[in-house]
Order: sequence, then structure tokens, then C-alpha cells
Amino acid sequence: MNNKSVTPVVTTVFNFTNPGVDLPALLSVEEASTLYHEFGHALDALFNKSTYNQTNVAWDFVELPSQLMEHWATEPEVLNIYARNYKTNEPIPAELVKKITNSGYFNQGFETVEYLAASLLDMKYHTLEAPAIVDVQSFEKGYLASIGLIPEILPRYRSTYFLHIAGGYDSGYYSYIWAAVYDNDAFEAFKEKGLFDQTVATSYRKNILEKNGTMDAMQMYLNFRGHDAAIEPLLKNRGLLQDNDNKN
Repeated sequence: MNNKSVTPVVTTVFNFTNPGVDLPALLSVEEASTLYHEFGHALDALFNKSTYNQTNVAWDFVELPSQLMEHWATEPEVLNIYARNYKTNEPIPAELVKKITNSGYFNQGFETVEYLAASLLDMKYHTLEAPAIVDVQSFEKGYLASIGLIPEILPRYRSTYFLHIAGGYDSGYYSYIWAAVYDNDAFEAFKEKGLFDQTVATSYRKNILEKNGTMDAMQMYLNFRGHDAAIEPLLKNRGLLQDNDNKN
């Protein structure tokens, strides 16, 4: 048996906008965010020191590395580095950056509620006691009414095409917003010290990326942050809580 260490190979594959006749391949804001997101997953795999980490990572923690990286994509300090006019090399105008930031707050109340409604519906299905025979449409309608979901807000997915809860995220669709609480709180650590602070970055790498899947997820986070995640950074990021330090 060859006991030599093997250098990990991590590949990310994207399907972004193709170049035009007279234009290079210019990424949209959403595509840039997607690139950072998937790169976060790549870093998690690249730095992880567990041979079998892909099967051991806590499912409600798996999106933390990817969603954390998304924050850098639209930070003004970072945008000034990579978001430049392809003809003049001028950085993106500050006014446009502000518009991008403000647009991220649009409809967040509704979007958060529709997501939470879908997460609760997922949990309701997966806490039924067997044997359970239900009429899907009646079950969905009755449950959403019981939690007080207003008619103006629909669940993100109807039960008949809620594929997440039948293929990997069953009883775990909540994990996106669970991870969002942690990624927003983790990003606060970088904002407190500086987006490129080496001490914070090294702590994040050593305590989370290298150990992901080999230690209790909450313990890893405590080792990195020094405390459990607070919900306030998530609410501020979505415009659902006023940020007194960053008023528009």
C-alpha cells in the first residue's frame, strides 16, 4: 500500500454567461455571488484534513463555508478589486455599489417568511407518525393556515414539486437559514478585524475548514468565534433590523 500523502484536487464547474460577439464573458452580480459560493465549498474540501469528510459534515452546517464566502462578493472593498470596467479598468462606481446593497434588502421580509414556511412544512411532513396517509394538497393547505401564513405569501415550493425534501434536504430544508445565522455572525468576526485579517482567517481555517466533519459543528464554531452565533447579524444583513452603525 502506498502511504504517501495525496495532494487533494478540487474542481468547480460553472455555467456562466457566454461572451458575445464584441463582449467578453461578463458575470452578473448573481453569477459572481454563485462563484464565491461554490468557491467556499471548494475551500472546505481543499483545506479539510479528514479523508472521509464528505460523509461526516453535519448537514445543517454544510452551507456555512459557501454562504460565508458570498459576503465578500459584494463588499465595496472587494468590488473595487475585481469589479472593473473591462474597457477602462475603472472600478465600479460607489453609487452603483450602494444600489446593489440596497437592492438586497428588497422584499426580504416576504422572502424570509416564504422560506420559513417551506421549512416548517418540510418538518411537519417528516414528523408524521407512520403509517401516514394524507391528501397532499389538503395537508399543505391546512398546515399553512395553522401557522398563520397570510394569502399574500405562498410557500417557496408547493408540496408536489418540493424536490429538496425528497432528495437530501428531507427534514433539513431549514439548514440554509440555520447556516445563514452562522455565516453572518462569522462574517462579523472579519468585519471587526478587517476583511483580510490573517489572524481571523487562520482561525477560521484551523478551527472550521480543517476540522469540518471530524468534530461537533457547534464546538468548531465556538472554537473559532468564542461564542455561539447571534441572530442580529443575519437580520441586519437582510434589512430586518436597523444597523445603527451603517445607516443609509
